[in-house]
Amino acid sequence: MPRVRVDFNQMHQVFLNLFLNAIQAMPKGGELRIRAESIASTPLVNPGREYVRISISDTGKGIPARDLNKIFDPFFTTRPKGIGLGLSITYQIIKNHGGNVKVDSKADKGTTFTITLPK
Repeated sequence: MPRVRVDFNQMHQVFLNLFLNAIQAMPKGGELRIRAESIASTPLVNPGREYVRISISDTGKGIPARDLNKIFDPFFTTRPKGIGLGLSITYQIIKNHGGNVKVDSKADKGTTFTITLPK
C-alpha cells in the first residue's frame, strides 16, 4: 500500500465520524467493513497519478435517497440529538487533503463511504 501524506489528527476525526455513524446505523448489530486499495488514475483524469481508495461499509438502515444530496451540508442531521457537523467536517478534511469522498446507500441494505486520497 502506498503511503499517503495526511494530518494524523484530522484523519483520525474522519474515521471516527464514519465509524460512529456506521455503528449508530446498526443499533441491532451488523457488519462494518473497511477496505483499502491502491488505484491508478485514468488516462483522461490526472494521468500517472496514484491514489489510495478506502471504503467503509455498513449493513445498517441506509440513508434515504431524499437526503443523500444533503448529508455533507453543515448542520444537516436526521438524529434528534445530532448537530449535523460530522459528515460536513469529514468532507472538508478530505477535500483539504486533495481527496474525494462519495457515498452510496440503499435503504435497509447499508451505506458505503468511499474516500480517495492522492499518493
